[in-house]
Amino acid sequence: MGTVAALYRYPVKSMAGEPVIAVTVTERGLCGDRVYAVLDGTGAVGSAKHPRKWGELLRCRSRLDDLGMVRVVLPDGTAHPAEDPDLDGELSKLLGRNVFLSATVPEHGRLERAVPAYEGGVPDSVRESATVDVTGETITTGGVAPGTFFDFGRVHLVTTAALDRMRAVHPAGDFDARRFRPNLVVDTPGGAGFPEDAWVGSYLRAGEALFRVLVPTPRCVVPALGHGELPPDPGIMRAVAREHRVPVFDLGRLSCLGVYLDVLEAGTVRVGDPISLQNAA
Repeated sequence: MGTVAALYRYPVKSMAGEPVIAVTVTERGLCGDRVYAVLDGTGAVGSAKHPRKWGELLRCRSRLDDLGMVRVVLPDGTAHPAEDPDLDGELSKLLGRNVFLSATVPEHGRLERAVPAYEGGVPDSVRESATVDVTGETITTGGVAPGTFFDFGRVHLVTTAALDRMRAVHPAGDFDARRFRPNLVVDTPGGAGFPEDAWVGSYLRAGEALFRVLVPTPRCVVPALGHGELPPDPGIMRAVAREHRVPVFDLGRLSCLGVYLDVLEAGTVRVGDPISLQNAA
């Protein structure tokens, strides 16, 4: 029914990541994915979902070197090991306030999200409780998945069919898969629309790993931002909100693209591996 077209991991949350040809998947997710995050003294976990506060992180890149150690490449091209004591100072200069890189998830870490103007960007009940912070941005606040720097599921998947559908309905938009920060891009030849919607609740085999498809992925403002060489494209998320709002738990109909997965069986996944679905037991 499809194949793995691309694999990505993001060693530091909200920094640009790296493509890989093969990756080991454990119950925690892809090895090397979201093992660090940038934090500040208020307990906020650095996320470009609040672009006025953290958007500069998308200009940085994170990768694993040949020894499996995380390195951060700053916008000026300089690379620093994650444990470099000078890196915190460089990130603080970039963001304009004191921040630090950490592999330890804070016990009461907060994840801040800007509230988009279009409907479907956040649940209506959450929009009603949003506040304006010191940056002047209207935000909501929640937490990361317990014990991790993930927003929710440990793995994020998008299909080529969904991206193709969005290109068809909004040809002016740049629907490069990297904007949606997937771990797996699945080529679904001949698939129409958003085939992943029908996968929720099923098991998905990719290479040696087995996943459970949890829920459609609600989209924030991040895909519309600049990502490295990808320029900002504010129209693409409005297009998703018009084209594809689906029920998510009890939160109402939200603009979604992709699905979150949990890992049931560890194993290696490679570009080119077939994917298959089976019903949950």
